[in-house]
Amino acid sequence: MTPSTPPPPATRSGLRRWLPLGVAAWIVIEIWLLILVGEAAGGLVVVVLLAAGIIGGGAVVKRAGRRAFGALTRTLQQPAAEAVPEGRAEGNGFLMLAGLLLMIPGLLSDVAGLVLLVPGIRGALSRRVERAMRRKLDEATGGAFGTAYTRARTQRPDGEVVRGEVVHEDTPTKPRDEDEGPRPPLTP
Repeated sequence: MTPSTPPPPATRSGLRRWLPLGVAAWIVIEIWLLILVGEAAGGLVVVVLLAAGIIGGGAVVKRAGRRAFGALTRTLQQPAAEAVPEGRAEGNGFLMLAGLLLMIPGLLSDVAGLVLLVPGIRGALSRRVERAMRRKLDEATGGAFGTAYTRARTQRPDGEVVRGEVVHEDTPTKPRDEDEGPRPPLTP
């Protein structure tokens, strides 16, 4: 074996660098808040708050799951020729996230879960995330997704454009004249 040069060190994105620190800080703040509430109001209040968060979060997750399953059932029962009716999208992702945040023990996560239960905030956040995802997809594909699909279908892996013509069976083709020159070799 011949020695090769080592690959360059991988750079970490900002999210991958700061996420573990953020999670650790969040856990420390949650524990600190629980201790403060326990000292001010007593341990029984903390236990009741945590139990209420778990029970309430479970109910929210159950409701979001039922709504999602109902939407799926309605979609599958529609005839294929029927168009999907325009209207409010039944996005249950943030509702499910709200329930999960309520179920996580801690006061900060409970507050975040309760904020996500407000329909206006949930809708605004949903629109913002959709715009950000659409922008990222456009950046990744160089424009519309259809353009990227077409580009991927017409280019070979080495980047060369595949030349050719579409021949339909119902249209007659003219025979190739000898004076058009030699045919290019067929390479895979």
